[in-house]
Amino acid sequence: MSSSRAGWLFVSPALLIIGVFFFLPVLAALLLSFTDFDLYALANLDNLRFVGLGNYIDLLQTPMFWKSLRNTFYFVIVGVPLSIAVSLGAALLLDSKLARFKGFFRTALFAPVVTTVVAVAVIWRYFFHTRYGLVNYSLGFIGISPIDWLGDADWSMPTIILFAVWKNFGYNMIILLAGLQAIPQDLYEAARIDGASFWRQLRHITLPMLKPTMLLVAIITTSGYFQLFAEPYVMTRGGPLQSTTSVLYFMFEEGFKWWNLGRASAVAFLLFLLILGVTALMLRFGRRGEDGA
Repeated sequence: MSSSRAGWLFVSPALLIIGVFFFLPVLAALLLSFTDFDLYALANLDNLRFVGLGNYIDLLQTPMFWKSLRNTFYFVIVGVPLSIAVSLGAALLLDSKLARFKGFFRTALFAPVVTTVVAVAVIWRYFFHTRYGLVNYSLGFIGISPIDWLGDADWSMPTIILFAVWKNFGYNMIILLAGLQAIPQDLYEAARIDGASFWRQLRHITLPMLKPTMLLVAIITTSGYFQLFAEPYVMTRGGPLQSTTSVLYFMFEEGFKWWNLGRASAVAFLLFLLILGVTALMLRFGRRGEDGA
């Protein structure tokens, strides 16, 4: 048996599983997006009609879709830089030679990543409760009146962004920490001999050497933040005044509240195209920056 045939034989079980549980459902969802599949079609397939691009055109004329898209962009534009900044700060602290108990703090800071989103979201919902929450209780000591964190349209999305950053920064921290440890120490020793301060070393050595890692972290974080769902579902139910309704939450309501499964599938593929386009732009600008450097 040739080596190539043996290789295909070994990977065939994995390819079969991926095909059955990933590609077939994706293909089925794509086909559904071109139909008016709803509760009536679910009961009787004779009611199913092919509508072509009708669902996509109808979504682009739906104000709620655009509002959910704005909310999602708000979450991504604010949350991604904040998450990367917190992750980088934590990675720099753990990489410092002055840091002690690195193993303990690495585990403690990574712990939120492996916790269940729904469980910690429920805890945070009570944490930010208007009357009984610990946050407002603490603010009361410095004379600040209680804030309706999850019931005020101006504060609900920032609160969810804060929760998402706390929940996810540990994952990026580990990746950035690995990137920091891969930087040759000779560069820092030469910079210290030349009298370079910490900030100059960060600007001229650390950040340029971390560019590929930062690009990876930015792409992973951006694609993940575009798929915002669990946080608003548990903490606000998309409110108040749909201020936290994301594209995925809108898709969920279309598919499982109103049973417009064709429109919900169309929302999913519009979101896929959006993430694909943003990722392609980030890769293009990242490579351009490396070429320029």
